[in-house]
Amino acid sequence: MIFGRLEVTKAEGAILAHAVDMGESGLLKKGTILSQDMILTLKDHGITQVLAARLENEDMGEDQAAHEISAVLAGPNCSAEAPFTGRSNLISNASGVVRINRDLLNKINNINADITVATLKDMDAVEAGQMIATVKIIPFATKSDNVKSVIGYTELASQKLISVAPFKKKKIGVISTLLPHTPEKILKKSEKVLEDRLNSCANSISHRVQTIHHEEDLRNEIQEMKAKGCDLILIFGASAITDVRDVIPTALCQAGGKVLHFGMPVDPGNLLLLGSLDDTVVIGLPGCTRSPKLNGFDWVLQRILADIPVEATDIMNMGEGGLLKEISSRPQPRESRKTTGSRQPEIAALLLAAGRSRRMGPQNKLLALINDTPMVRHVAQTLMHSDLNEVLMVTGHEAEEVLKTVWDLNIPSVQNPNYSKGLSTSLKVGFEILKDRSDGILVCLGDMPFVSEQTIQKLIAKFDPANGKSIVIPTTNGKRGNPVLISTQYWPEIKNIAGDMGAKALISANDHAVETVEIDSREIFMDIDTPDVLATVTDAKKSSDNSE
Repeated sequence: MIFGRLEVTKAEGAILAHAVDMGESGLLKKGTILSQDMILTLKDHGITQVLAARLENEDMGEDQAAHEISAVLAGPNCSAEAPFTGRSNLISNASGVVRINRDLLNKINNINADITVATLKDMDAVEAGQMIATVKIIPFATKSDNVKSVIGYTELASQKLISVAPFKKKKIGVISTLLPHTPEKILKKSEKVLEDRLNSCANSISHRVQTIHHEEDLRNEIQEMKAKGCDLILIFGASAITDVRDVIPTALCQAGGKVLHFGMPVDPGNLLLLGSLDDTVVIGLPGCTRSPKLNGFDWVLQRILADIPVEATDIMNMGEGGLLKEISSRPQPRESRKTTGSRQPEIAALLLAAGRSRRMGPQNKLLALINDTPMVRHVAQTLMHSDLNEVLMVTGHEAEEVLKTVWDLNIPSVQNPNYSKGLSTSLKVGFEILKDRSDGILVCLGDMPFVSEQTIQKLIAKFDPANGKSIVIPTTNGKRGNPVLISTQYWPEIKNIAGDMGAKALISANDHAVETVEIDSREIFMDIDTPDVLATVTDAKKSSDNSE
């Protein structure tokens, strides 16, 4: 291909490299093949030279080259679109999982810099009609031999460059195991999230059952699901799997199945268990599957539903790109959500449980027993039974001991490394994680165990940022208490707070946006942060018990 400045009188048939504005006569666009009439018009406008390309005998024009290449690259359930400006896109004709021949892709992209092929990642889930690859010829033409090389490599390859394995309808059984204190709300939410996942892969739950979190009870349910003809059995454990001898893997083996692999290098998703019972796939679900956020289970589920076998080595090879967890020091860039009147705001609860409880003395107040239950667990249970989209706990001081009190509630948590610098640090850690997937955040203190579900529901009902009610505070006789519901729109101000004052300065600066809710109870003031207060609460409970 010849490329350079050409005399206009010698440019007929050349390809214009840059647009030329001819005023009232219009614009000659880049890529225009110059005709004799165009040349005359250029001369009339005093243009004597143009930057242009002229093809030689061994050249193939960009559109033809893109078309011929894309046509041979498209495999099953893919199609190539008509070329334009040297580009041809490949489209998925089905919803499923895309398969890429990486070796062939690299060979093609190393033939010549003129030819580029970009694709999605191997094993990405795709929808019908989605672009999955693009072929682009960089200059206005490439050598015909380059195109022949692409075709030759493709003909010798064991599989096409790109194809789509479509999702297949499966019979899916879901088992949820229970402990004495497992909230029913968790089970419903978990199954709803799972149903949504399956729907996105053209599937749904066929059978569902609940059973005691014990290997013998679970074994019976696994066998029953198998008898019903389930292709896939998914198990929500009331407690996370911690060992291949734990309840779920033991139950699977007792049912006649086997554990294929436990653990995966994807976070969230580490505690996934892959097993089988004859030709039925059995998966022990990690706790993160109760959330709609992407996790390692999604990658396994999508492949199984597309009839792509998943073995232990496949899971162990998922480490590259497997760091999905969002952490406070590395927030993920996302488009901010907007709250509108057309939908219900999504509310998350932020349970602050990181403090050192200095006023309590040597005892961690969050672990103190009230009605034979740790203080922080009272708060956690109330939140789990409330109408919230999710709950996040921020831990710090004695984090392991605090987490033990709620181990069976499956509440996600994040450690605040700077908890000693005050409550504001925990507030910022929680807001940074929740701000882009929630409209409002209910800030709850771990030392206020008497706040009721009814109070929380009243706060949620009043929250309406679209109409200026972006901070909601409970009051009794006009005095403000806790918890406080704050719109995520205030994240820029939350970022700048410091010390142990929480959001007080933010609330004062935005008093015009505060909506108060009158609560006929002192529960909104009852924070237990000294031994005397704890003793008063405990004595009151004992007196109540003795009077019965």
